[in-house]
Amino acid sequence: MPNLDASRALAALSAIAAVAAPTAARVLLVDDDESITGTLSMVLELNGFEVVCAGSVNQALALIAAQPFDVLVSDLHMPRAGDGLTVVSAMRHANPKAVTIIFSAFPEMEKATAAILEQADEILVKPLRADKLVALIQDRMKTGANPTQPVESVADILERSTQSTIEEWLEAVRDEPQVVFAPLDDRERCAHLPQLFHDLVHRLRHPLPLGSRALVSPAAAEHGLVRRKQGYTAAMLVEESRMLQVSIFQTLQDNLKRIDFSLLLVGVMAIADEVDSQLAQQMASYISESKVDDRPLERATPAGVPAERGTPEAASQESGTAQNGSKGSDLSKDGWVSPDRIHRNVA
Repeated sequence: MPNLDASRALAALSAIAAVAAPTAARVLLVDDDESITGTLSMVLELNGFEVVCAGSVNQALALIAAQPFDVLVSDLHMPRAGDGLTVVSAMRHANPKAVTIIFSAFPEMEKATAAILEQADEILVKPLRADKLVALIQDRMKTGANPTQPVESVADILERSTQSTIEEWLEAVRDEPQVVFAPLDDRERCAHLPQLFHDLVHRLRHPLPLGSRALVSPAAAEHGLVRRKQGYTAAMLVEESRMLQVSIFQTLQDNLKRIDFSLLLVGVMAIADEVDSQLAQQMASYISESKVDDRPLERATPAGVPAERGTPEAASQESGTAQNGSKGSDLSKDGWVSPDRIHRNVA
């Protein structure tokens, strides 16, 4: 018959040993190449780590949401460039103290990724030496993860940077002859942008189902009418919108260290769709107005502005001058429209 006291003592010692034994650090290893995950996981396990493998971004995100990890080791391209950044961003949200290590087969990415993603603790270049990876993880576990950068959504960044983005867009427009042809002051040229940014931020915070049509914007339709009256051509309206997208994406680039990468692609798609949708609404009202004012779509020179030499409008102005003579002509000697004609056009 077994000695109950001895059995209880043995059980107590086992419990104490279990508590005293250090818990193995949990490593999430992410790569779409099974040969790499197989080799590295075996080496890491032999060195005392508990390893969980993921073969895709979606699988890694599901594991991060469900389990705690101490270390992330992820490929950068799986298979698309930059997929690993999404995994790192998710890990930083779920486990801020986890050590994050990115590796890539492209040597030039070591410097580029370090500049773009300062939240990663280490960037390695393939092929990886298993012993170097083990030593690096052990060292980083002692020092801990780098302090995380504040993370913002695309909507928060655009809302915070609305004024600076508008100013950058305005600077670009001033240097673009095709747009500044219409003589507007800064207030007139930028009047539509605050509402457009408001619509963008609202769209980002209340995303539409994939494939849905963007919401109707009365402000966009009004902007098309205003630009027609201000003398914009259709091409100028399109170029103005293109330059706005460039300015918006430059703002995101300038804030790349703060962006939540898990939502970046969805945000960029929403921005492009919203800006294009508003441009379509602007063009619809612009074309509708052209049927009323009877000016050609290819050139809508505003009243009070001389037409460019060699254009149909210039020829029409010159013909009118020749027929009417200097007395009673709508044009002055220098080619500008007389006040009387401006009054008739407005009337």
